[in-house]
Amino acid sequence: MRLRFLGKGGSTNNGCPSLYATDQASYLVQGWVTDNPDTVEIPHLLTGFAEPDTFIGSAMTDTGRGTFTLSGRPVTEPETLAQLDLAEDESAIEVPKLERTFYGAASAR
Repeated sequence: MRLRFLGKGGSTNNGCPSLYATDQASYLVQGWVTDNPDTVEIPHLLTGFAEPDTFIGSAMTDTGRGTFTLSGRPVTEPETLAQLDLAEDESAIEVPKLERTFYGAASAR
């Protein structure tokens, strides 16, 4: 899987939680480890790096402390992991990249 870096933030570590676009029409989300191997925690600001007219296609749960948790397929392939700078407390998941088709309510007149 080839990755294209989109943005990072939320930590003083070099790798930080990060968002990547893949060549598989998905996103790779690098985030903090949780109790579940298929779930990571990311800062709210990371979602702002999604490509135009797309969004991260995974349900997100607001932790109440400026972060979301989200789940996806754990990334374990050595060639993909080699492209990342994972801190000890980070892991990566792959989630769908979905097209945005709704931009808010339009008034009926």
